Amino acid sequence: MLKIAISGNIASGKSVVENFIRGKGYKVFDTDIIAHEKIDEFSLQIINTFKDCDILSDDKIDRKKLGKIVFNNPDKLKMLENILDPLVRDEIEKIFNQNAKEDAIFISVPLLFESGFDKMFDKILFVSAKENIRLARLIKRNNLTNEEAQVRIDAQLGEIHKLDKCDFIVNNNGSIKELEIELEKMLSNIC
Repeated sequence: MLKIAISGNIASGKSVVENFIRGKGYKVFDTDIIAHEKIDEFSLQIINTFKDCDILSDDKIDRKKLGKIVFNNPDKLKMLENILDPLVRDEIEKIFNQNAKEDAIFISVPLLFESGFDKMFDKILFVSAKENIRLARLIKRNNLTNEEAQVRIDAQLGEIHKLDKCDFIVNNNGSIKELEIELEKMLSNIC
């Protein structure tokens, strides 16, 4: 089985890429969804870790509040990663084991290099987009201010530090059709 990571900085268009690949019949998993499930599952541990912070709404962790805290404080972000990263790593291993008979498995990992998960994969597909485009997408998608969106972009390692570690790079600065053409070429080279 070929283990392929889909990565890219925030608002680069990973979801569009995931949906396209899924539409071609491949199994695609998303570690953001896994992380959200783990936040719910391990909420007590997270609440205890962030007891000095206002992260609750209606007695549940409010991911928007938690996000605002961790994206504005690298130490708090590290605290959350220390809880979630081992849990997500275990889930990735389970996915590999449960799908061992597949020719290829795609797993979207936004913080692939920051988490060190890149070593778990055979190939890396990176979705690239210019920062100004990602900023506009993030503001629109998450209903953030320019400053809030920029903080989230700045919390990630810049694309320039990632591109040379990737096997395939698709550019998502243009139309969906242009992206799909690039993805078709890339898939024919991978699988």
